[in-house]
Amino acid sequence: MLQARNSKRFEENMKLKDLAEHLQLSQTTVSRALNGYPEVAEETRQRIVEAARQFGYRPNAAARRLATGRTGSVAILFPAERNLLVDPHFSDFLAGLAEKFGEADMDLSLKATRKADELETYRRLTTMGRVDGFIVSSPRSHDERLSLLAGLNVPFAVHGRSQDGLTFPFFDIDNEGAFRRATDLLLDLGHERIALLNGIRDLNFARAREEGFRSALAERGISAEPELIFNGPMVEELGYRQTCRLIDRPSRPTALLAASVLLAFGAYRAARDRGLAIGKDISIIAHDDGLPFLKAETLEPPLAATVSSIRNGGYRLAEILLERIAGKPVSELQEIAPVDLVFRSSVGSARK
Repeated sequence: MLQARNSKRFEENMKLKDLAEHLQLSQTTVSRALNGYPEVAEETRQRIVEAARQFGYRPNAAARRLATGRTGSVAILFPAERNLLVDPHFSDFLAGLAEKFGEADMDLSLKATRKADELETYRRLTTMGRVDGFIVSSPRSHDERLSLLAGLNVPFAVHGRSQDGLTFPFFDIDNEGAFRRATDLLLDLGHERIALLNGIRDLNFARAREEGFRSALAERGISAEPELIFNGPMVEELGYRQTCRLIDRPSRPTALLAASVLLAFGAYRAARDRGLAIGKDISIIAHDDGLPFLKAETLEPPLAATVSSIRNGGYRLAEILLERIAGKPVSELQEIAPVDLVFRSSVGSARK
């Protein structure tokens, strides 16, 4: 047994053999537990991880690559044409990924890639053995990235779903159910002319939110009006411009659903510029991704919202990719998280 008399220097130079002897386990078992292989019993894995933490043992990166055939790195590609690194949604998602991969001693590589080079970049990184897997963000309804990665037989995990009929690991939220519930709330308050400010049309989450919106209206015998549905980047300026156009219509909507708090910021500004009282003259609900500097509850009046943390989603998706790299079946790595609906005073009964 390693005693308290062991020096700090010994702990810093601790080798796999020392840790295995301390635990009275084989070096193979200890190595496979620390590198995420699924065949090690969970109780044993936790004992090994705790001992490694206690004695400050960290596997040598080069030795780990030789032992496991892994690179210790995963990648996420994002379009060079869009400056997503200043997008608060994407940056908070990355923070969740980075937190979990950091805990697992896994490097996360960010690759800015032109749209025309995207698929070739996935092929090159895979065939060169540069990464152990990929995070795929913002899946489109029909997304050729997913079929390519499935064909390359490389681990990947997706932040959302697609309509391609493929089976792959993913973490998603119940976008359709969230916007159905939000629309139902507005309908229950007497609103019938409801506008939707949504994300980019081709993205699967935006399609799901529009489906939830349309289905809630259809259940009450109301047809969605195309002129009240807008798609585009989730930025404040779009929320402002489109809300101004809606308010200026001869028969304006009495309520508005926004796909993000940023869009709602713009909608608030437009309503005030047009002299409308939010929660009285027009009701507004948005989706709140839990961004640290854009808090729905701090608006005046506080913004009603469907709520889910995009940072937590990034953390969970990183866990899913790590589990897939370790060999866990795809069927056990598909998760849809429920979304809360928080009522606040930006919503009120429709005025007759």
